[in-house]
Amino acid sequence: MNVFYEETGAFKVGTILADNNTSLQIEAVHGKRSKIKASSVLFRFDTPPLSEFMQHVQKIVDELDPNFLWECCPTDVEFASDTLAADYFGHTPSPVEAAATLLLLQNAPMYFYKKGHGHYKAAPPDALKAALASQEKKRLQAEQQARYLQQLNDFILPDAFKSLIPNLLYKPDKNTIEWKALEAACTEKKLTVVRLLENCGAIPSSHDYHFNQFIWEHFPAGIDFGELSAQQAPIDLPELPIADVMAFSIDDASTTEIDDAFSVTPLSLGSFRIGIHIAAPALGIHPESDLDKIASARLSTVYLPGNKITMLPDTTINHFTLAENKLCPAVSLYLDVSDDFTVIGTQSRVEKIKIAANLRHNILEQHFNETSLNKGNFEHTFSKELRLLWQFCCKMENQRGKASDSNNDKVDYSFEINNDRVTISERRRGSPIDKVVSELMIFVNTEWGRQLTDANITGIFRSQANGKVKMSTSPAPHQGLGVLQYAWSSSPMRRYVDLMNQRQIIALLRNEAPPYTKESNDLLIAMRDFEAAHSIYSEFQRSMERYWCLRWLLQEDVQVTHAQVIKENLVKFDHIPLVTRVPSLPEIPPGAYVKLKLSEIDLFERSLHAEFLQKLDA
Repeated sequence: MNVFYEETGAFKVGTILADNNTSLQIEAVHGKRSKIKASSVLFRFDTPPLSEFMQHVQKIVDELDPNFLWECCPTDVEFASDTLAADYFGHTPSPVEAAATLLLLQNAPMYFYKKGHGHYKAAPPDALKAALASQEKKRLQAEQQARYLQQLNDFILPDAFKSLIPNLLYKPDKNTIEWKALEAACTEKKLTVVRLLENCGAIPSSHDYHFNQFIWEHFPAGIDFGELSAQQAPIDLPELPIADVMAFSIDDASTTEIDDAFSVTPLSLGSFRIGIHIAAPALGIHPESDLDKIASARLSTVYLPGNKITMLPDTTINHFTLAENKLCPAVSLYLDVSDDFTVIGTQSRVEKIKIAANLRHNILEQHFNETSLNKGNFEHTFSKELRLLWQFCCKMENQRGKASDSNNDKVDYSFEINNDRVTISERRRGSPIDKVVSELMIFVNTEWGRQLTDANITGIFRSQANGKVKMSTSPAPHQGLGVLQYAWSSSPMRRYVDLMNQRQIIALLRNEAPPYTKESNDLLIAMRDFEAAHSIYSEFQRSMERYWCLRWLLQEDVQVTHAQVIKENLVKFDHIPLVTRVPSLPEIPPGAYVKLKLSEIDLFERSLHAEFLQKLDA
């Protein structure tokens, strides 16, 4: 005697070896013996033979139509499978017919809901219609996914993918058929998503891949300013006195946000007055205005080689930037300096200043450098002013306890991108230009920080203790700079915290209530958000500098280069700001120079392989 029974949701057959009333010992077709509960048996049969039984059952199942059976079965009530089988076949069903009916009911859950041992209920018409529609949708999606997969395997980008490239690259929805097809193609081709899409022509530029990823993650609404881009900059500025000075700025050739300028005015008995003039966008960008909301969202200008994402729209920048031959609103700090370069008095004003010139590093440095200063004279329109500023700044640097040559071993790098060709230039830090600009900025940020502190007006301060730099609304010493307090306020067009501090400074100078009080959360929120954004933007800048260093290596066909060991297997390349690990580097002390062989430069991964060749003499 054989049995047809249900076990763990599946139908099975076996020959009875022993019947113990509540349980049976059975043997399967292939000889495996097991013990089953008697309650799991649906029926017993003698014919056909056990080895042929399921073949006969499947043959009938293939002929049955679940839709026809659904129409035949009773609605809204449960029914037994053998009752439905009897109605369908027109007679008491044979074991094969009974098993076929059960198997079809089990395999058609959209049509029939299982309610118990051999009992089912017909699905309601609306539910069945929805289920069939879903099934058809899945079938069509599977066919479409297969077509996508075939195209991707042939390195053809499906039309539907063109609008989805950013999503697929940066934030894929892994439940979509497009992603599933792409993932399957990558597995078959043994390629990364980026490489496969590149082969399909979807990523024409490795640079744009990295840049767009940053925009996708941190500027989801895009980098345009919308309607503000077309609007004129604010013109509702207060009436301001015009300073009787001729100021000049010193900036990189690509700088458009010119925040600071300087002037030198002779006084009696060899003394003179230094003017540090800071652009004053706070006069026209009011808290909670549209421009303020834009600036508070961006928090800073984002810099990368050959490009930048400004904190403010160009129209606003053009209005407030300290451009030459313009009369510009500014917050000025004047220093009365004696002939021995001692500051004997300071005064701050909100005014307009005339910008006589925008001096650029690349041209100015040809005249204003250590060599020309050592010779005692140099030819330049502002030679006298620059020499006085340099002498004054040397004294300020010494007063802060900083050695004048402390930065001479450090190198800064500048990148110039023209038609995808990159030029990387080195500038030794601590040049006369660097010293003049940095010392005057340190002085103004320190002095205005002191004035805010003395007036008990809150601001955003930057401090350093035990090598750790932090921002706070409370003043504290900055050990690295050697000053008692330091309030960022010299770049209000490029940093939102500077813009906020400038509002507080202007309120102080005008004897007005400051926009931010100690009880206000605005400064704390901006400070927290700025630190997070500054970290993200700085990391992006470093990663893009690394990208362009790799581009430079390819461009110049550099296959062998020199590098200096930093520590362990970490090295820094000569002449470019590229740091990498060299797995094959033997134990060599830091500071030593080595020769490396380069290969496998990958612009998408921003990686390369460097192999140690030899250690170099000092």
